[in-house]
Formats: sequence, C-alpha cells, structure tokens
Amino acid sequence: MIVVERKTSETSIRVEMAIGRGTADIRTGVPFLDHMMTALSRYSGLDLTIVASGDLRHHLIEDVALTTGEALRRVLPATCARYGERTVPMDEALVQAVLDAGGRPYYRGPIPSSLYEHWMRSFSDAAKVTLHIRVLRGSDRHHIVEAAFKALGFALRQALVDTGTVFSTKGAVVLGDA
Repeated sequence: MIVVERKTSETSIRVEMAIGRGTADIRTGVPFLDHMMTALSRYSGLDLTIVASGDLRHHLIEDVALTTGEALRRVLPATCARYGERTVPMDEALVQAVLDAGGRPYYRGPIPSSLYEHWMRSFSDAAKVTLHIRVLRGSDRHHIVEAAFKALGFALRQALVDTGTVFSTKGAVVLGDA
C-alpha cells in the first residue's frame, strides 16, 4: 500500500493505493469526482482510498489528480507490461485511452470538460505516463468523461500486469522521488 499526502493552503489530499481488486473508498465532497475515481479504481483493479477537501472545485480536482498520479508512479512494478489500450462505449459516446507507463509524461486529449481535461493532464504529469485520450464520438459530456475514465482504468489494468520482464531496450526504468 502506497500513501501519498498533499497539503497546501488550498487543499488537503490523502491517497492510499495498491494493485488489488479495484475496491474504492472515495470522499472528496465533489460527487462527480467521487464517481470518476470509483470508476477508475474498479476498472483499473487498483484499490484506492481518497480523502480530500479544498477551497475550490478546480483546486480540489487538480490536486486529487496530482496526488493520484504520484501514487500510481510509486506503485508501478518495474516489470509491468507498460502499455495499455482500451476503447469504451457509453451510450452514444465512444472513447479510447492509450497509455505507456514508461516514465515519460505526455498527455493528448481533449475531452469536453475543462476540469476533467485538466485532471487527465495533471494525472499524466504526476504519474509520468504518456496518455492519449481520443473521443471517437459522443454528444453527452457526462458520458464522454465517464467513458474516458473507464477506458483509462482498463488501459491501466493492462499496463500494470507484472510480467517479470522489463519492456524497454534501455533496461528497467527507475523513477526517482523528485
């Protein structure tokens, strides 16, 4: 179990994470964020506890992303499969997530919500993963954002599998605590 805490003058975030069965206990005070973090936990297979409070919704969502990304970075096995991809339909929405957990942060979207677009970018930066989200179709923002989180969860589930083999011609990627 990895524990990451982030305390600023604007927010207080505590994330506990382990590769497990996808159990979640999420308490941020933002119902939609709680819903997305629960979906991410369930579909990724990550056991996730988040307790968060903050002054503004934007600050809270951003800091939950940064803290969750940092926890993921710390929980990644050196011999994980590294790559993951999944396309998820949700009603009229169809969203694809493709990621590389190889230590190079990069995010490419967009999704049609500035707050959750910022969540994806902040998460990718803190986790040091490459993440591409493609909205293939859809008109309902809720459905698109939820499909994006579910697709990300499934892609993470693929990437997190400990294969016992390092998938890099450079050898094991060791990420510092910086």
